Amino acid sequence: MRIELDTFDYTIGGVLFMKYEDRKWRSVVYLSKLLNKTERNYEVYNKEMLAVIRGLENWRHLLKGARFKFEI
Repeated sequence: MRIELDTFDYTIGGVLFMKYEDRKWRSVVYLSKLLNKTERNYEVYNKEMLAVIRGLENWRHLLKGARFKFEI
């Protein structure tokens, strides 16, 4: 599994990918969240870390039981 996340001025977006038997990465779940007024004032590196935390929180139930390692 692989997680790709990014942050913009007002939103956080992300995708959880799985590698299938044909060795291609396919999207499984999407994430899109608006930042509140306080979060919009964060520095870029803090917004990026917030995106990682939100992604892990939202997909915890999928990642926790994974038999294989995942990358962010």
